[in-house]
Amino acid sequence: MLDEVGTALYVGKARNLKKRVSSYFNKAQTSPKTRALVKQIGGINITITHTEGEALLLESNLIKALKPRYNILFRDDKSYPYLYLSSEQAFPRLSFYRGARSGKGRYFGPYPSTRAARRTLNLAQKLFRIRQCEDSFFKNRRRPCLQHQIKRCTAPCVGHITPEKYAQDIQHSVMFLEGRNEEVIEALTLPMQEAARSLEYERAAKYRDQIVSLRKIQETQHINAIKGELDIIACHAEAGLACVQVFYIRGGANLGNKAFFPKNTKNALPEDIISAFLSQYYFAKRRDRQLPREILLSHRAQQADLLERALAEQAGRAVKLSRPLRGERSRWVAMARENAEIVLRQRIATNANYQQRFEALRELLNVEEAIERIECFDISHTSGEATVASCVVFTDSGALKNDYRRFNIEGVRAGDDYAAMRQVIERRYTRVKKEDGRLPDLILIDGGKGQLSSAAQALQELQLDEICMLGVAKGPGRKPGLETLILSDGRTEKRLPGHSSALHLIQEIRDEAHRFAITAHRRRRQRQHTQSPLEKIAGIGSKRRQQLIKHFGGMQGIAAAGVEDLARVAGINKHLAQKIYDRFH
Repeated sequence: MLDEVGTALYVGKARNLKKRVSSYFNKAQTSPKTRALVKQIGGINITITHTEGEALLLESNLIKALKPRYNILFRDDKSYPYLYLSSEQAFPRLSFYRGARSGKGRYFGPYPSTRAARRTLNLAQKLFRIRQCEDSFFKNRRRPCLQHQIKRCTAPCVGHITPEKYAQDIQHSVMFLEGRNEEVIEALTLPMQEAARSLEYERAAKYRDQIVSLRKIQETQHINAIKGELDIIACHAEAGLACVQVFYIRGGANLGNKAFFPKNTKNALPEDIISAFLSQYYFAKRRDRQLPREILLSHRAQQADLLERALAEQAGRAVKLSRPLRGERSRWVAMARENAEIVLRQRIATNANYQQRFEALRELLNVEEAIERIECFDISHTSGEATVASCVVFTDSGALKNDYRRFNIEGVRAGDDYAAMRQVIERRYTRVKKEDGRLPDLILIDGGKGQLSSAAQALQELQLDEICMLGVAKGPGRKPGLETLILSDGRTEKRLPGHSSALHLIQEIRDEAHRFAITAHRRRRQRQHTQSPLEKIAGIGSKRRQQLIKHFGGMQGIAAAGVEDLARVAGINKHLAQKIYDRFH
């Protein structure tokens, strides 16, 4: 259906076009949305196809291409992440992967988001210590990297593990990624018992820890009784908006869920939204999207039989659309529906200004995934004294002050901001990896190319260099609005207009990081200036400090005393006297 100038208003399909088109002009049965559509119709174009499945595919393609105003629209143009296990090396690599699955090896997924894929990858690395590094990094090592030190890799690059033992870890990793946790536990129990009988308690403890971790994973798996491959799709509509939640089950394991927010859903029923979602989501011509064998629905889809036949034709096997009304599966669908309701209400209540600014920043950086978490770092000191680094965290709901962190920088040359930045990035994300914490979608660095390069080196050592980074260099005279943005490559620079909402967000986060850093720096410097010099001497406690002050009448007397004089004080030997003398001289 077209308007008077030929712009597409609506795309639809029908087995009987005459009945379908006539229904739009029946005022007694049409909705307000349909009546508004009919008023604008200037012409109707018709295409005849050979089969209903072909019509369904054509409808999906036309909706995506034309984006008609009166169709329910889903934006889902991102590729989906996988975990990739290579097969051509003696020590295969398990890594995050996105794109066409053309390389030799195994692909696990797809995962609903980068975060879900990385969470699973971190679990596999923690349990089985499989390498993730690039081959170029792997081949040129002479000593184990930081991953080995934090017990996330067995260091096959320098021969710390045999190919046979590594192959066993690979086998256990594959079983884990396929959701066969019980089999992995059984496979680990026998060597644990053998190691205990042989009095190799350290090796037995390693197996025990793996088994305990696997048990914990099973306990936290909310959907742990689903067998096979299926998707669970639920819809909730409210206040003219709608949310569709998709839970992904592969190999009996819940890989996570993803929320979609369709457009043009005012007055639309959940059944209409579900039907539109199925055709637009599953008929996208993508090599990285797999059709499951079964799809559980919260609402009955329109023309479900036609959708099943078309999906089966695309998948090359049967695909079942189910709407369970009772039993365990109905509870899973109810859970998905509850998630959709909660997420939609959160979206309605969320500060729209933050959402708009986060979206503007995503478009500026040209990244596919939505930016949901930003961490910003700043360094503060006075001529190199009392150096402190800050880390502040923002989401599209605002600042997460409970996640703020400050770091006292030690062991770097006074005033060396580059080394300080590298240290704080390394400390921050080493701990995040160890504790399986939340990684950011974007890292802001308050500084220029040098600070950005130092941060990039630290991330590369931790094998987190895929995280997007942005340097914020101050403008002439440190005047707000004149900042230069330096992208992750360290070469591309951008200057944004003063009215840019993305720039306003960056400025707010940067200023908050600066405030937090300088507050921590001032506190640390004040403590140092008010602290007694004696407190920094190992072996001098409160009682000895009191004896020294009482004997010499104050700090000036202690500072003027020689080693022999100091050694005459009760409890102060010659060695301590020398340390005290050195502290003041």
